[in-house]
Amino acid sequence: MKTIPLYELRKNQTNFPCVKISDAACASDFIRQFYGDDMEIFESVFVLLMSNANKTIGYAKISQGGITGSVVDVRIVCKYAIDSLAVGVIVAHNHPSGTLKPSQSDLDITKKLSTALKTLDVVLLDHVILTADGFYSMKNKGDF
Repeated sequence: MKTIPLYELRKNQTNFPCVKISDAACASDFIRQFYGDDMEIFESVFVLLMSNANKTIGYAKISQGGITGSVVDVRIVCKYAIDSLAVGVIVAHNHPSGTLKPSQSDLDITKKLSTALKTLDVVLLDHVILTADGFYSMKNKGDF
């Protein structure tokens, strides 16, 4: 006899801080806590899940790559958004090189994420690039 998985909708209590994110600088500061001393070693991609009041409801590390790149699977980002009932998502990744300029791949995945999330009534609020010394907000620069 084959077992069937049980799917249910319920809230699990965690110690994750519920913080209002008002702008890209605030998002950058909050997301930096997820990086250790590896900010300048390899790329990592995180998704910050947001409520309708722009408060954090969760986060996930969705990818860890090499020195010059990391894979972002749109389906994984959408899964976390749906599972958490997020209304908005902020994606962030670091550039170990220290350059804040988004690559063509960064721009392409941002547009792809924005379109996919929109079909689920979830807004891509921003895609932030972090370096040891600064951040770049794709939303603020009009990249999507």
